[in-house]
Amino acid sequence: MASAVGAGGANAGLADPLLASRDGGAKKPVGAKGKHWVAADKDQRRAAKESGGEEGRPLLFRTYKVKGTLLHPYRALIFIRLIAVLLFFVWRIKHNKSDIMWFWTMSVVGDVWFGFSWLLNQLPKFNPVKTIPDMVALRRQYDLPDGTSTLPGIDVFVTTADPIDEPILYTMNCVLSILASDYPVDRCACYLSDDSGALIQYEALIETAKFATLWVPFCRKHCIEPRAPESYFELEAPLYTGSAPEEFKNDHSSVHREYDEFKERLDSLSSAISKRSDAYNSMETGEGDAKATWMANGTQWPGSWIDTMEIHRKGHHAGIVKVVLDHSVRGHNLGSQASTHNLNFANTDVRLPMLVYISRGKNPSYDHNKKAGALNAQLRASALLSNAQFIINFDCDHYINNSQALRAAMCFMLDQRQGDSTAFVQFPQRFDNVDPSDRYGNHNRVFFDGTMLALNGLQGPSYLGTGCMFRRIALYGIDPPEWRHDNIVVDDKRFGSSIPFLDSVSKAINQERSTIPPPISETLVAEMERVVSASHDKATGWGKGVGYIYDIATEDIVTGFRIHGQGWRSMYCTMERDAFCGIAPINLTERLHQIVRWSGGSLEMFFSLNNPLIGGRRIQSLQRVSYLNMTVYPVTSLFILLYALSPVMWLIPDEVYIQRPFTKYVVFLLVIILMIHVIGWLEIKWAGVTWLDYWRNEQFFMIGSTSAYPAAVLHMVVNLLTKKGIHFRVTSKQTAADTNDKFADLYDMRWVPMLIPTTVVLIANVGAIGVAMGKTIVYMGAWTIAQKTHAALGLLFNVWIMVLLYPFALAIMGRWAKRPVILLVLLPVAFTIVCLVYVAVHILLLSYLTF
Repeated sequence: MASAVGAGGANAGLADPLLASRDGGAKKPVGAKGKHWVAADKDQRRAAKESGGEEGRPLLFRTYKVKGTLLHPYRALIFIRLIAVLLFFVWRIKHNKSDIMWFWTMSVVGDVWFGFSWLLNQLPKFNPVKTIPDMVALRRQYDLPDGTSTLPGIDVFVTTADPIDEPILYTMNCVLSILASDYPVDRCACYLSDDSGALIQYEALIETAKFATLWVPFCRKHCIEPRAPESYFELEAPLYTGSAPEEFKNDHSSVHREYDEFKERLDSLSSAISKRSDAYNSMETGEGDAKATWMANGTQWPGSWIDTMEIHRKGHHAGIVKVVLDHSVRGHNLGSQASTHNLNFANTDVRLPMLVYISRGKNPSYDHNKKAGALNAQLRASALLSNAQFIINFDCDHYINNSQALRAAMCFMLDQRQGDSTAFVQFPQRFDNVDPSDRYGNHNRVFFDGTMLALNGLQGPSYLGTGCMFRRIALYGIDPPEWRHDNIVVDDKRFGSSIPFLDSVSKAINQERSTIPPPISETLVAEMERVVSASHDKATGWGKGVGYIYDIATEDIVTGFRIHGQGWRSMYCTMERDAFCGIAPINLTERLHQIVRWSGGSLEMFFSLNNPLIGGRRIQSLQRVSYLNMTVYPVTSLFILLYALSPVMWLIPDEVYIQRPFTKYVVFLLVIILMIHVIGWLEIKWAGVTWLDYWRNEQFFMIGSTSAYPAAVLHMVVNLLTKKGIHFRVTSKQTAADTNDKFADLYDMRWVPMLIPTTVVLIANVGAIGVAMGKTIVYMGAWTIAQKTHAALGLLFNVWIMVLLYPFALAIMGRWAKRPVILLVLLPVAFTIVCLVYVAVHILLLSYLTF
């Protein structure tokens, strides 16, 4: 552990372990750019410095490219492997000899698809670019000496679907991290969308606002990171970088105590609401009458009730908009309900950003359009209130891990080079609940730190569903400046019939904004509830060319594609301290359900009007290739599954070869596969990921290719035949009952049908290895050197599959997997048993035939 001086400076408190950094000894990249990157914008910076900047706007981010000593061999090896693959195809067709010709034909088709899929994945990676925000330049340009700021406004959207699958504590921590972020209070508003329409979410938000009156000033006073209290108080020794170390220990204890009480209040909300409702219902209703759910002010809750009835249940209730915290210029409206404390915040800004609760109206007669519908409802409601130029959305299980993150995104939006043409800024996704070994590849750093940096060198990264800042007019379907026409028509056929909303769209396009929203009135709230009603976006452009796209399970990818197709670009923002963190499903079944939805939605996109082959009239060529890869990659699993089941041929008494000459075939395969991993080795060097990250990515892809991906392909076939889309299933964030084990979910095996193929593949390969051992014993004296070589090469393939399925084998073991050495004992035992059974059967059959 680093000393307090090294971690926090001279004022960090040398003797107090509370002020030391838990992560002080963690490895950090060499500088912001990493040792394999070099500055790529020196000429631009020199020109900007000489000219004084365009219209007074400085360069607000730095650009880096991979050093030539690494990039050129990387590109050359891709080209060499492409030639090798083509030669391999030619050789296979020229030597079309096999013991099973139909299988040979299938394998050739599979190899062609593998080569095509690999090329789609590799071509967009020719020019990786890393972009780092320049926070100092941003502050110098937009922060004024009097403490105010000229930064544009941001509306922050948080979406939650269910208070059970998505625990309220996670959601409220997300909200608290937003309220405490380092962004001008008067230019930031937070909107929580509750798709359940449950009173408990609204009252939890009120409790959160009360606690925020203590938590937010505490964070500002002591420069707290991260600003989600649950994550912060889990730190064994939080890093202190504030200016009042002598007060910190007392403040820390007080706030921690208040937070524990806050959690108790959240836990008691369910029973409190139930008791209150029972009390009101006993006075208001007679025998057999509907039992309403009552708010604390003595009025009936307009959303879903505890005892449901037709117009007060999840999926059928009126739209709700409630302003929990008003704009800071008018002060928060909590009154005497705000937290009381004795902490000294005399020199600290105690104001809070605006906070709004939204539950869009739902009706069984209308499609709710899942998360995309919720986001579009927030988009419309926020336009009537704050109408900020920029929007950032979060899933409720994510929180702001770096309080500077919102400012970092602004560095790209306001930069003089391509800022006006940047539609969205995507951040990497990080997770802090993943097991240390990352058994199921949840961190997915090969994608977030490799593929996304590669796309950053093209038209930009794709939208990944959370942690992404948008330009509002880009979501409205407005073209970028270089393609935009004058006198854009804002009509009700496209945007809906709300006159105030149409007026807000015109103001957004013309950048006519006031930093102070209109006063909260019954008329304004009624209009906001109207634009979030179930039928408002029916027969309009919403979900097609306006807002987040409907009728697809992965609204994120297709929404990004639509925006890129209009000519906008996007940027990928990396920060030394991760911008956001979230919760990932560490249970295998939950993880695979998530993959089914993602991959199924990708296939839906391919068979829609947003097909990358025909859609996106202004999208760049290699960007189109990357989107095509995102939409067809699940098909690869069909051929992987075919190959993974091929070891059953060991059960055939005679020798069976998929390709002759077999030795040359296997050598070709080994060379081509080895080249993939050499290219991967170069990728992980410039991406900055570890071999473990890379290897977990390979292992989980094999598990997914024998379970989730084929299931997604099957779903797509059913969709094409029945016109029923991928079923949207909220990924459960609830953990197993064992509260003493943080990773209890990891060892909870939940069997579902999609795991059957993976289980069959595992059993087939265990059996194949056992049979191979048995054949070695039986035929060792009779086999030629060539036959022994062929057997060894075939066995190598079986072992490779077993190694890739190792995490799945651990999953089957359940809690026994806490000691992986048990598996290393069980597998040889299984091989030996199969071997002995094979030898015994062979002897019995031989004896019977001889007799």
